[in-house]
Amino acid sequence: MTPDAADAADAADTATLTPEEKSRRAASFGGIASAYERYRPGPPMAAVDWILSDGARTVVDLGAGTGALTRLLVGRVPDVVAVEPDDLMRDVLSEVVPAARAVAGRGESMPLPDASVDAVFASTSWHWMDLVPTLIEVARVLVPGGVLGVLWSEPDPKAPFMAQAQAAMSAFGMSDEAGEGAAVLANAINDPAAGHQVLEIPHGVPFDQPETTEFKWEQALTADDLLGLLGTFSWVITMDDDAQRGLYEMARALLHQEGIDGDVAIDVGYRAVVWKARRHS
Repeated sequence: MTPDAADAADAADTATLTPEEKSRRAASFGGIASAYERYRPGPPMAAVDWILSDGARTVVDLGAGTGALTRLLVGRVPDVVAVEPDDLMRDVLSEVVPAARAVAGRGESMPLPDASVDAVFASTSWHWMDLVPTLIEVARVLVPGGVLGVLWSEPDPKAPFMAQAQAAMSAFGMSDEAGEGAAVLANAINDPAAGHQVLEIPHGVPFDQPETTEFKWEQALTADDLLGLLGTFSWVITMDDDAQRGLYEMARALLHQEGIDGDVAIDVGYRAVVWKARRHS
């Protein structure tokens, strides 16, 4: 299986998840909440600035996780509400971003009054939500003219590190099992559950059609950082122990082959795919 085929398989797998499997994966993050806080990247402040107009008083971080985006909003906006369904994730968020109001809730049901917030953000969480009910709920809590911002942050598949990783995978072994594993690993640090990173506005919901842009940056990561990041994706978290162990062993061997060991770090290019849509006035 080639890396392109692995991408297609990931997208197809995501598109065909049963509701039960989607719920199981969505609920898997609490068990690794501390690792999620340590290894998952948040978006750059420039992405927040692109979405958020000056003068906003209250904003929501929806599906806030452990607060990678929340911490950027605190200080930028007087009142930040972090809505997160997972108790363990929310506990970490409350500890690391105490200035935010962390509340239990989800995209389809937020414990907030009508027309009470200026912006709703969803950072690498939108794909876990039921689209139309969530858009209707977001519209309910937004003031007229308020904005919905949806972001996905990930290693950039077109950056040099990913090209280097894919070349290493191809050279690592070409048996059916090794070749398939290598192809999957080549794309593993781009979350397959995110699927197509698009904010869609169906007919009948009170939002303008969205605008989109992209931001890029670099971050130096060690082998432990890369393996830690790999372990924050739902498809890895929910693997059985033997399969997960095998994936980590292969990943570490490939990184060692590329000279990425111990304190050695490599610059990994990141991107944030960013969308915004305004609620009808």
